[in-house]
Amino acid sequence: MKVLSRPLIVFALTFGAALAATPLAAEQTVPASAAEITLSFAPIVKKVAPAVVNVYASRTDTAPRNPLFDDPIFRHFFGDSQEERPGGPTAQSLGSGVLIDPSGLVVTNYHVISGMTDVKVALADRREMPAEIVLRDQRTDLAVLRLKGKGPFPFMEFDDSDKLQVGDLVLAIGDPFGVGQTVTQGIISALARTEEGISHYGFFIQTDAAINPGNSGGALVDMHGRLIGINSAIVSQTGSSVGIGFAIPSDMVKVIVATAKAGRSAVRRPYLGAGLQNISKDIADSLNLDRPVGTLVTDVTPKSPAEAAGLQHGDLIVAIDGQPTDDVEAFSYRFATVPLGSNAVFSVIRSGKPLELTVKAEAAPDLPRDPVKITGSSPFAGATVINISPAVAEEYSLESPNQGVVISDIDQDSRAAALNLQKGDVVIAVNNKKIETTHDLEKATLGDHYFWKISIGRGNQIITTVVGG
Repeated sequence: MKVLSRPLIVFALTFGAALAATPLAAEQTVPASAAEITLSFAPIVKKVAPAVVNVYASRTDTAPRNPLFDDPIFRHFFGDSQEERPGGPTAQSLGSGVLIDPSGLVVTNYHVISGMTDVKVALADRREMPAEIVLRDQRTDLAVLRLKGKGPFPFMEFDDSDKLQVGDLVLAIGDPFGVGQTVTQGIISALARTEEGISHYGFFIQTDAAINPGNSGGALVDMHGRLIGINSAIVSQTGSSVGIGFAIPSDMVKVIVATAKAGRSAVRRPYLGAGLQNISKDIADSLNLDRPVGTLVTDVTPKSPAEAAGLQHGDLIVAIDGQPTDDVEAFSYRFATVPLGSNAVFSVIRSGKPLELTVKAEAAPDLPRDPVKITGSSPFAGATVINISPAVAEEYSLESPNQGVVISDIDQDSRAAALNLQKGDVVIAVNNKKIETTHDLEKATLGDHYFWKISIGRGNQIITTVVGG
C-alpha cells in the first residue's frame, strides 16, 4: 500500500451560549422490527469475498560476484560457477488482488509486483498456486496476473465507476498487514481526486473505509457486489488508516484487463497530439470564465488526431463524452479510457462560444527507434538508447518529447549504472553537442575525454553536470 504522508491538523471547536439556538437532532429510535436488527452486509461479502486473493511476490538477487573470477587462471582452477550462483538478498512484497475472470486473471497494483520475478496467490479457500505476470502498467499502477491452476475460479464483475456518487456505501476487501482477508465498510468520500502523486493518471475514488498496508490491489465493492475500484493508496502519517484511502476507478481497470485479454504485454492508449495546461484564476478571468475549470490547448502537433479534429491553440476543453474535464489530470484519465478505434466527442469553448469536436482515438505513431548500445569510456557506456517518437514519449511518460534520445536499457555493472543513469532519462546534449538521434550520441561518445559535460532530462527537470573521463 502506498502511503502518502501529509500534515494532519485537528481543529478544536468551542461551543458556548449559541448552542441553545442549534436545532435538536432527530430523536434516536431503537430498531422497530427483527428485520431491522438483522440488517447486514454479509450477503454481499459472501458473494464477493471468494474473488479477493492474497498476492505474495518475491525476487532473489544474484550473490555478489567475487572479483577473483576476473582472473582467467583462477577460473581455470575453480570454474565459472560463481557467476550464476544465487543466494543474494531476497526482496518480498505482500498485497491483495481481485479475480476478474473464471480463467484465473487477477488484477493487482503494479507496485505490489514491481521488480519481482516470482508470484504466488492464495485464494480465500486456502488454495495456493503460482501465477505468471501477464502485464505490468506503471502509469496506472496496475498489473494483471494469470493463475497457474485448474479453474474455473470465482470472479467479480465490474460496475461502472462513473455512476458512483459521494455518499454511496462501499466495502473494502483485502489482506491488511498480512493478518488474513478483512472486510471494512465506509462511504465514497469524494470522486475525481487528482494530483495525489499515486500514478500518472491522478484520478481516484476516495473512501473512508479502512485501508491499510497489504490492502494494495484489493477490491472496493459497491452494494450490488460489483467491483468499482482497486485500492491503491492512503494518506497517513503513521502508515495506518486515518480514513483517507484512494482506489483506481473500475473504468480504468477495464482498459488494462482488456489489453491483457487481447494478449498484449503493453497498454496502447489514445494519442491526441496537443499540449495542454490547467486553467489558473488569471487565465479564467482573461477568458471571461466564471470559474477556473477546463483544459487549455497550448499547441497542436501537425498531422495528429487533434489537428484532424479541428482542435486549435487556445481552445478550452471542458468535457469528453459529456464527462467534465476540470483539469489536465481529469482530461488524461477520460481520454485514456476511450477505446482505440472509437470516437470521442470533445466539448470545447472557443472565443467564448461552445462547440463540439469529434476526435478519433488512435494509438500514438511509432517511428524507427534505431536502438544503439553505447560502448567505450563515456558516461553512457552500457546504456541502450532509442529515438523519440510519439509512441516512445507515451511509453516513457516524457515531459519534453521533442528533444534528445531516451535510455531504454542499462547494463547492471556498466558505467551508466554506476553514475545512476535511469531508464527513461533523455540525453539532450554531450559536450555542448545537441543530440537528436541515437547515432548522434554514438558519435558524440567516441574516443577518450578528460571530462564529459552532459545534459539529461528527467521528469520535468534538465540536469547538466560534468563527469570525469
